[in-house]
Amino acid sequence: MRVLVTGGAGFIGRHVVEALEARDHRVTVVDKRDDPRVDVVGDLREGGVREAALDPGLDAVVHLAAETSVLGSMERPALVHEVNVTVTAALVELARSRGVGAFVLASSNAVVGQHEGTMSEDVALAPLTPYGATKAAAEMVLSGYAGAYGIRAPRLRLGNVYGPGMVEKDSLVPRLMRAAADGTAVEIYGDGRQVRDLVHVADVAHAFVLAAEGWPSGPVIIGSGVSPTVLDVFEAAREATGRPIEAVRVEAKPGEMRAVLLDTALARSRGWAPRLSLAEGLRAAWADFAPVSS
Repeated sequence: MRVLVTGGAGFIGRHVVEALEARDHRVTVVDKRDDPRVDVVGDLREGGVREAALDPGLDAVVHLAAETSVLGSMERPALVHEVNVTVTAALVELARSRGVGAFVLASSNAVVGQHEGTMSEDVALAPLTPYGATKAAAEMVLSGYAGAYGIRAPRLRLGNVYGPGMVEKDSLVPRLMRAAADGTAVEIYGDGRQVRDLVHVADVAHAFVLAAEGWPSGPVIIGSGVSPTVLDVFEAAREATGRPIEAVRVEAKPGEMRAVLLDTALARSRGWAPRLSLAEGLRAAWADFAPVSS
């Protein structure tokens, strides 16, 4: 297949590109970063960048480029909407007009918001933040194109993705890794008993490959199926790094989901399963941050 990966020089994107190439697919990368692996450098909000990236000969688009900070979306909702919704709509319309048959979206379980119990693909959309709302809106755009034009449009609702290559990220795992390396503290929002599903980026990349190759339209949850508390993740990071990471309690943030419990049965029924444990994944992530011994 010929596949366009948007945001292909980013954290998840690099792993997706490598996984696609490992299956002998030909990959084109568009990203704002001027990186050797990027074929088209530019901002996808610009029509010319989209035109240059989306070749009529493509078989599929894997759309990862996005504003991804949940808390950041509270501060700049208009920008997040422009990048996550307007750009997605423009890309899928260009894909339709150029005969590209598949469009895979990186979505999020933030589209659901607070939910008592385990989340499946059938839970109603009820986002709590502008970020979650933009991902829900992008999913609906793709649902409409799948229904009206027959574009195959899997939407992968990702858990908290972590793993090698997170040095530039500001989510929980890289914060813990930086604190372990620098001897600094990490804030815990509220009581730290929020539960999260952490899924390794290599497992996520495998899911995107399978989705691009043939998964049907619709949402698919991608997670580890295990949900430790934030306090548990702190302790696992201490064990993985061998460092006494200090925790500082602060007030809970508005819009933060209390519990993320994911049902991965649909993805598993399609041949996907997580392969790396949290302990293994944290040790691999620590390699990017660990001080070089003299």
